[in-house]
Amino acid sequence: MMRTTLQIQVTEMFFSVTTERVPARLNRAALFDDLVKQTHRQAYSLAFRLTGNSSEAEDLVQESLVRAYRFFHRYDESLPFSSWLYRIMANAHIDMVRRRGRLRTTSIEGSGADGSSTWDLPDPEASPDRLMLESALDEPVQTALMAMTPEFRTAVLLADVEGMAYEEVAEIMKTSVGTVRSRIHRGRKQLRSHLLKNAPETYRSLCDEL
Repeated sequence: MMRTTLQIQVTEMFFSVTTERVPARLNRAALFDDLVKQTHRQAYSLAFRLTGNSSEAEDLVQESLVRAYRFFHRYDESLPFSSWLYRIMANAHIDMVRRRGRLRTTSIEGSGADGSSTWDLPDPEASPDRLMLESALDEPVQTALMAMTPEFRTAVLLADVEGMAYEEVAEIMKTSVGTVRSRIHRGRKQLRSHLLKNAPETYRSLCDEL
């Protein structure tokens, strides 16, 4: 049975599209693999700070990479891959903590002492908290991080270590900017209090600058 001209054209078009898509998928897979190799160490470092132990950090990285690969078609190559991956990791960590029932999300926007919805905070670029968190991740700092309220820890790490804007942190944590400001403010206080109590000889000079 002879095929019509239309059938031939449709078949040719199908094979043309198919052969174009296969290399495109392979190229995207190769790109994803390269980007993961470039950012894996930084991603693990953030995961360890969030979880506090190597086993959970590895699980968090694995879960984040699975999600990143699944939604890689949404990644904008004009933006840093690390920031995009960190957003996925922060969401994955929040999901993990919520599943364990350790994270309570309470909106405190509008609960400032003067009734306003904003908080007066020091400039994060000049904050000694940033210096403490960006230094080598020694045991006192990690212990202090894990002693923090989970949502405070996540907000502080994203803002003070990864340098994300409050708006970005709010989007990741699915809350308001006012709540993020408060979590960072209160998280920094928890961090400083724990370090002054448990390692005053090392961190007092930094904390005294605030």
